[in-house]
Order: sequence, then C-alpha cells, then structure tokens
Amino acid sequence: MKVRSVFLSDIHLGTRGCQAERLLSFLREFESEYLFLIGDIIDFWAMGRSIQWSAAQNTVVQKILRRARHGEKVIFIPGNHDEVLREYDGIRFGDILVASEWVHVTADGKRLLLVHGDAYDQVTRHHRWVALLGDIGYDLLVCLNAWLSWLRRSLRIPGYWSLAGYAKRKVKSAVNFICNFEDAVIHAVRERGLDGVVCGHIHSATLKQIDGLLYVNCGDWVDSCTAIVEHLDGRLELIEWRHDRIVASLLQARPTPDTPALELLPHENPVHF
Repeated sequence: MKVRSVFLSDIHLGTRGCQAERLLSFLREFESEYLFLIGDIIDFWAMGRSIQWSAAQNTVVQKILRRARHGEKVIFIPGNHDEVLREYDGIRFGDILVASEWVHVTADGKRLLLVHGDAYDQVTRHHRWVALLGDIGYDLLVCLNAWLSWLRRSLRIPGYWSLAGYAKRKVKSAVNFICNFEDAVIHAVRERGLDGVVCGHIHSATLKQIDGLLYVNCGDWVDSCTAIVEHLDGRLELIEWRHDRIVASLLQARPTPDTPALELLPHENPVHF
C-alpha cells in the first residue's frame, strides 16, 4: 500500500519485548515517501542491563537503511531511551537525518510537531531514578507477559493480550499520567501556533482532537504494535497490526472544509495478505 508518511515510535530494539517480526510485516505492507522514527527506536537503557538482539531486529535495521538508500526520506527523532543520539542533532548518518524535533506539513496543509515527548513527562525530566526503576518494572511485565502469552496459546485462547497495556488502561494513576501528558504536549503545541503533534513515549496509541488541536500518539512495538500513516490526501490513520495483518484501524482523521473537528470513522478497507 502506498502512503505518504509512516510514523513509528517506541520500537525498543535490543529488548526481549520488541515485536520485530510484526514490525517487519508492517513495513513490507506500507511503502512511503517519508518514514519518521519518533524516539526509543533503540533501547540503550535496557541494553545497559542486558542485550536481547534477535535476527529479526537486525533485519528491521537493514530494512530501514535500505528504504533510506532507495530514496525514502527517513528522519530519526531520538527519545529518552536513545537520548545519546541527541548530540548528533542535524547530522546525517548515511541517508538518515537525526533531528531533535521536526515540523511536518501534511498533504492537506496541517503543520504537526514531531517529538518523542519525554520532555513533557515530569517523572523522566525531574526524577530520572524513578523513571529507571519504572523501566525495570516494565521489563518485568514484559517477561510475565511472555509467559502469559505461552499459557494462552497452550489453552488455545485466540488473540493477543498485553499485561502492561491492561495496567495502563485500568490503573487510575496510569490513566491520570496519560491525561496530564497529553495536556502538557497540547499546551506546548498551542504556544507554537501549530496544528497538532505526533509523539510517542507513553506507549498509548491515540488519534484525536484536544481543544481544537490534533493529538497523535504512535503507540509502540512492544505492547500494542501500532503506527500512524498519512495517506496521499493528508488523512491520518492509526493502524493496529496483529498477526501479520491489519485487525483494526482504530481511528481516522478526515477533516473537511465544512467540518474542522475530527471525524471518527471505522476502517473501510481492511488489508489482508
């Protein structure tokens, strides 16, 4: 499928939880003019404790490099887990540009700030040791989830279920954190006079309007296996990728001249291959 842009965040290469095989099948399906890597692509935090690097993860890196060599505009916006790359802001590594942030203009003229988002997370900014402890706890949830996935397969229970994702949806403090994060990001976007933001960081895929501005979160490739695509007409779509196919397009943004608000529509053309 040909799209104008693909937005990915929080792949966490180098960790046990990275869903590299599913990401590869997604990348094979979507050909684009722009590929934006919006932070935490490589997890240097986790790799400092132990490295879990599979052949599939290596293929992900090779595929991204190949796309860049073949003319796709690849822009890498580092996050907190790969923050060591932020000192290379504005530098090209081969055909990949590293940028601390980016303003992307969609085909229909929306000006969107692309940023990982950790700068708007008060825990990450001011209590780094708490963030590191949380990262270790998250790794534990991923390990537990692998065991639960094996149990579900043994019991022939269909579908994919994420323990970490369930905790984020159900634990009140996690829900409040997500709401506070969204408000902080939108406030910054409004001050800069932009139309919206595409970010990552909190592993919570969303495509919606907040106070007239577009808030888009790519999600991740550990729990949710989600990405954002921009179609050739500028329409944004949030894709959930499961078992080498699109199970659901969660939301679509299809602004019209008469309707400035975000219209939420079901996915019209599921892709199977």
